[in-house]
Amino acid sequence: MCHKQPHLSFPSTESEAKRSVVSLQAAFSGASVRKQRVNEENLARTRMSSLLMLGRTGARQLVTRGRFMKDGRCQFTCSPECQFVHRPRNMGQAFSCSSSFNHYRYFSATAAHLKASSSPAANQNTPSYSYVIVGAGSAGCVLANRLSEDAHESVLLLEAGPKDMLLGSLRLSWKIHMPAALTYNLCDDKYNWYYHTLPQAHMDNRVLYWPRGRVWGGSSSLNAMVYIRGHAEDYNRWQREGAEGWEYERCLPYFRKAQCHELGENRYRGGSGPLHVSRGKTNHPLHKAFIEAGQQAGYPFTDDMNGYQQEGLGWMDMTVHKGKRWSSASAYLRPALGRPNLKTEVRCLTTKILFDGNHAVGVEYTQDGQKKRVFADKEVILSGGAINSPQLLMLSGVGNADDLKQLDIPVVQHLPGVGSNLQDHLELYVQQQCTQPITLYKAQKPFTMVKIGLEWLTMFTGYGATAHLESGGFIRSRPHVTHPDIQFHFLPSQVIDHGRVASKIEAYQVHVGPMRSASIGWLKLKSANPLDHPILQPNYLSTDIDVWEFRESVKLSREIFAQKAFDAFRGPEVQPGPQVQSDADIDAFVRRKADSAYHPSCTCKMGSPSDPMAVVDSNTRVLGLERLRVVDASIMPSIVSGNLNAPTIMMAEKAADIIRGRPPLADPGVPVYRPATLNTQR
Repeated sequence: MCHKQPHLSFPSTESEAKRSVVSLQAAFSGASVRKQRVNEENLARTRMSSLLMLGRTGARQLVTRGRFMKDGRCQFTCSPECQFVHRPRNMGQAFSCSSSFNHYRYFSATAAHLKASSSPAANQNTPSYSYVIVGAGSAGCVLANRLSEDAHESVLLLEAGPKDMLLGSLRLSWKIHMPAALTYNLCDDKYNWYYHTLPQAHMDNRVLYWPRGRVWGGSSSLNAMVYIRGHAEDYNRWQREGAEGWEYERCLPYFRKAQCHELGENRYRGGSGPLHVSRGKTNHPLHKAFIEAGQQAGYPFTDDMNGYQQEGLGWMDMTVHKGKRWSSASAYLRPALGRPNLKTEVRCLTTKILFDGNHAVGVEYTQDGQKKRVFADKEVILSGGAINSPQLLMLSGVGNADDLKQLDIPVVQHLPGVGSNLQDHLELYVQQQCTQPITLYKAQKPFTMVKIGLEWLTMFTGYGATAHLESGGFIRSRPHVTHPDIQFHFLPSQVIDHGRVASKIEAYQVHVGPMRSASIGWLKLKSANPLDHPILQPNYLSTDIDVWEFRESVKLSREIFAQKAFDAFRGPEVQPGPQVQSDADIDAFVRRKADSAYHPSCTCKMGSPSDPMAVVDSNTRVLGLERLRVVDASIMPSIVSGNLNAPTIMMAEKAADIIRGRPPLADPGVPVYRPATLNTQR
C-alpha cells in the first residue's frame, strides 16, 4: 500500500505535461525544504510511492518510487513491477516512462525538465539513459561495467570504432588478440586513429606518429600489454598538484581492486579483480642476460616493480591471460554485455555535447551517415582519451574562449586548460647485434610466422602468446633524484619504424627514455569539423634537462649492454653505432631517432578550482559545468613514471566509486621502498 501522497493530476496534452513538470518539481522542492527543517540528515533517504502517468496525449500508469535529494530535486526509479513500453522518449514531453530497451529506468524531475525545455532536443524522439559514456577504451569499459552494476541505472557506451571481435570470434580477430601480433594494428587505421604531430623543431623537424586505439578496448587493444603502475610518488605529487584524495594510499586499493595477478594477492597485488595480469613464460636467455647485466652494473633486482620496490631491473607484468591479450574490453566490457541496463553503440563518432545552460544533457553523434542524439538523465562522461576528450570539449564550446571564437564555436565555458599541459613519454632504441641465432629474427620469416600463428590459433600457446617485452626496469638518472626517472623495456628483437619495417638482422634492443619530461605541449582544434584531427604539439626536447636525460639514457643503456652477462651474445652495436660517441653525436642521434612511447596524457588536468589551468576537479567533474565528467588519461595532473594503461584503469575504478557515491578505499601507511642514499645514482 502506498502512503498518503499530495494530489497529482495527470496531463492530457503535451503543453499540460510541460507545465506539470515545473509544478511537480516546485512541489517536490518545497516538500524537500520543509522536510529538511525537520530532519536534514534523513533528507536523501526519504521515500514516497505514487502512481504517476505522463504520456504524450494521454496517461499510462507506472509504479514509481521517488526520493528527495539534498539539492531539492526528486528522483524517481521504476520499481520491478513496472510495465515497460518499447518506445523512445519524446523530448517534447514532460515525462515518459517508455524505453528503447528493457531495464529498470531512472527518472529525474530536474533532468526531464531540462530536456523538455532544451531547444536542441525539441520535438525529437530521443532515447535517454542515466549515464552516457563517450569512448569504450581503457577507462570507458571500466565505467560501463561498474556503473551498470546498479540495476536501477541505465548506461549507454558510445565507441567511434568497431567491436574488437569479428563475428564474436577471438581467432578471427587475431590481429588484436594474439599478443605477438601487436604491430599489425600499428600499421594501418582500421582500429587506430593514426595521429601525427606537428613537425618538431628540436627533433630535426620530424613529424612523429601517434597510434591511438579506435576500437572496443581503445589503446588497450593496440598496446604492448605492459602492466606498469608508476611510482608511489607520482600519486603523492598529484595530491600536491591539487588532485585532493589521489595520493598513493588512496590509489593503491583501486589498482588491487582491478587486478587478478597470477602470482596471487598481497598488499600490493590484487587477486580477484577482472584485469588478469601475468608474467612472461618464454624464459628467453636474452631476458635473463638483461636482468643479470643490470645487477652487474650495480642496480638492484626487483621481484615486483608494481609493488613495494619499483627501482631496479626484473620481470615485467603483462595484461595477457591464457595466451590472449586481456584488454579492458575483455576484462570489463564483455562480462557486462548481458546486463539489460547496458547498451553499446559502435562506429559512432560523438561530435558535440548538448547543453542546457551550464548543464550537460546529452550528446550528438553520427552513425551510418545519420546524425543522432541521446540524452543523459544523470551525467555525460567523456572517456575518449587524452586527444579525443579535449577535442570533444572544444567542439562543444568548452575550452579557451579566444581559440573557440576564431572557429566560430559558441563558448559554453571558458577553460583555457582544455588541450593544454600535454605530456608524453619519448623513447629510443639502443640496439645490439646478436652473435647467436636466438632472437625473434627467424620468427618473423613467413613460414615460421605461419607455424607460430597456427599454434596460437589452436592452443593459444607458443611465441604468439606473448608480446615478448618480458623484462625491464627503472633507474635514477643521477644522484639526488628521489625515485626512478628512466625506464627500460627489453626486447630480444629489432624494431624499425614502429614495427612497420621488417627486422633485418639478429639483434636485441632496449627501449629507453626519461619518465618525467619537462617539455610540455598542447593540442588545438584544426577546425570546427569533428572529422579533422586536432593539431598536436608535444614540444619534444624543448628543455635542456630533457636533452641531458636522453643523453644519459643512451650512456646508461650502453653500460648495461657492456656487462659480462651479454658476452656470449654481444655483436657490434647497431644503433646509435660505434661512431656515435661524443655528447654532440649522441644528441644528434636522439633528435634523429627518438619516438613517442604512445603515452599522451594530462590535457584535461585534474586540480583545484583555483588553478586557472585545471579542467576537472578531484571528483572528475568539469569545472563550471554540471553533470559532465572526464575520466581517462587526460585528467592526470602530470604524467606518471611508467606506462599509462594500468593507471588509467585504476582512475576509472576510483571514479566509478566517486560517481556512485561510495566511500573511497584507502590503505594508510603502505610502505614504499626508498634508496639507502640519494648521494649516488645507484
